[in-house]
Amino acid sequence: MEDVIEVKGEYYIRALTSRVEDRTRVLKDGETFGVFDRYGDIQLYGLGEQGLYHDGTRHLSRLELRVGGRRPLLLSSTVKNENDLFTADLTNPDLMEGDDLISGRGDLHLFRSKFLWQGACYERIRLSNYGLNRVALSLRIHFDADFADIFEVRGITRAERGRRLNDRADLGTVVLAYEGLDGRVRTTRIECFPPPQRTTPSLIDYAVEIVPHETTTINLSVHCEERTPAAEHLPYDRAFVAASTRLEAIRARQCEIDCSNDRVNEWIERSISDLNMMISTTPHGSYPYAGVPWYSTVFGRDGIITALQVLWLDPELARGVLTFLAAAQATTTNPGQDAEPGKILHELRGGEMAALGEVPFGRYYGSVDSTPLFVMLAAAYYDRTGDLDLVRSIWPNIERALGWIENYGDRDGDGFVEYMRHTPTGLVHQGWKDSQDSVSHADGRLAEPPIALCEVQGYVYAAFEGAADLAEALGRTDQVIRFRTRAAALRERFEHEFWLEDLSTYALALDRDKQPCRVRSSNPGHCLFTGMVREDRARRAAATLLQEEMFSGWGVRTLGAAEVRYNPMSYHNGSVWPHDNSIIAAGLARYRLKDLAMRILSGLYDASLFVDLHRLPELVCGFHRRPGEGPTLYPVACAPQAWASGAPFLMLQACLGLSIDGPRRQVRCVHPVLPEVVERLRIRNLKVGEGSVDLAFDRHPFDVSLNVLRRTGDVQVIVMK
Repeated sequence: MEDVIEVKGEYYIRALTSRVEDRTRVLKDGETFGVFDRYGDIQLYGLGEQGLYHDGTRHLSRLELRVGGRRPLLLSSTVKNENDLFTADLTNPDLMEGDDLISGRGDLHLFRSKFLWQGACYERIRLSNYGLNRVALSLRIHFDADFADIFEVRGITRAERGRRLNDRADLGTVVLAYEGLDGRVRTTRIECFPPPQRTTPSLIDYAVEIVPHETTTINLSVHCEERTPAAEHLPYDRAFVAASTRLEAIRARQCEIDCSNDRVNEWIERSISDLNMMISTTPHGSYPYAGVPWYSTVFGRDGIITALQVLWLDPELARGVLTFLAAAQATTTNPGQDAEPGKILHELRGGEMAALGEVPFGRYYGSVDSTPLFVMLAAAYYDRTGDLDLVRSIWPNIERALGWIENYGDRDGDGFVEYMRHTPTGLVHQGWKDSQDSVSHADGRLAEPPIALCEVQGYVYAAFEGAADLAEALGRTDQVIRFRTRAAALRERFEHEFWLEDLSTYALALDRDKQPCRVRSSNPGHCLFTGMVREDRARRAAATLLQEEMFSGWGVRTLGAAEVRYNPMSYHNGSVWPHDNSIIAAGLARYRLKDLAMRILSGLYDASLFVDLHRLPELVCGFHRRPGEGPTLYPVACAPQAWASGAPFLMLQACLGLSIDGPRRQVRCVHPVLPEVVERLRIRNLKVGEGSVDLAFDRHPFDVSLNVLRRTGDVQVIVMK
């Protein structure tokens, strides 16, 4: 089941089957995530991605529940809004013993619930008899663990693997073990209560007798461990309380958002729950892992953009991202990692293949934009919080990041930041559109590195402007002038080299020969987001982004439909990405084009009505919107994904014109607008310094009003129209 292949040391997505053949259910906690089918089972079909994973390894590759030798019938299943609990309601088919009917269809109700906590999956199975007769039958759980590395699951074939160790099975416990080529012993420990009648290394077998209107309960836990078991395995109820408490603590620090439209509320609640599920606790604070199943780990770019999207409602997330990435900043040159002094991390992986260097992503720096984005986030975090102590603590990292931009990022001294990989196994393209065919010319030729992407120049501009603000706050007046001069020079040169007068947009990139990639793409929307572009050209570029060629009806395409390489089913050449669109919407609002920003918000909201659980996936196909149909799903899109979950909040902020001046303790709203489907919106417990406010937005025929419902502390609310 290969969806990712390696060709001459490079990695490509290849979809042989579709994830949408059957909807999956996803749980995540810390370094652990699970992908289950709708029954709660784990089976190797579709893309074969189902399983229980921990730290880059699949610890459970099969889990199948059988009652009376048959698979139950599915009634319904879901993941609760808080994303902390999967539940499934099942019933029995006709169960026969020879010619005798043991239990008629629908006599038995099976309720499965499961959640993750501290490297373990906890499950409870309740079997209730609603029939008229006593029933005696088997309840069996079949299981296996292949201990596959996540990159093996994605399709890479290894020349050699580690070895399975001897399995151990007692009545209440099974231990499966694997010794990797990296010398680490990984184990899967399965515990069940009450003890079953029979246990083997692949089967837990209960003989159940249940009288009418009685219920029997079985608890099962699967622990992902190394070498020795954890000191304590909590029972189901205590573990669930602990897991719920962690999520409640995250939710308590965030403001609450609700509106007059229940469907919008469902979208908002699912998005915030998905975001919180993706947040992992690290030694440096909270960090949003990128996406399940393929990217459930630290990504620099993804973490920064997610933190920017939700900065107004949860600044603590930005703090965790900044401190983590500062600690992981490159200090030396390492071509095998595409690392250079001052560069910010692209990706950090656990797992056997990363540890052995079979893939280059154990600690990888092949991202051209994470470094300026890091500085952007630091400046935005200070604007939001006024937390000068954190800025002071990471100022050396900010200076090193700016040093990388000037000394390594601008390879030829032309004033632009370019990328080119230093290891043949690294990423060819190192912007957010990192597939191998994502940067091309109008005739379809692929651009040759080193490549200067348009949005990266915008990030660099914003990084120097932000660094100047931070230097001023720190009293480093000599650096303020230098940083602002650097930003102004870049802006002027960018307008001269990237603007395409005949296309009314900016070039996607400049190639190694400084030739512009003359294609219409979504990338210039990021330049609007940074405030880099001229007012008159911003309006023309915005109109181009919302032309029919670019706007599918669900969102802005990554590449225009008239371009040679346009393919609505591609990863980056015509698809629609929620995070990309949220950045574009924020850029449009920055230039007072809120009607266009509203079109993007409305398109993505409409898309959320058609997708499972109202969960925006990583991307959807770029086919034009057809009446009465939902968006066409992309076969291997991650769902949930952190920056897709963060997209609604950045778009909402853009439409409300909401900004928070932390140092001055001010909340500002510039010409707030609401989508047509929302008559009123409330934001509660919006924290500003030591104070907080509750805000009420109400739509009127020609205006949106703002009222302060509650205020604590010294917080000023300013409305500008």
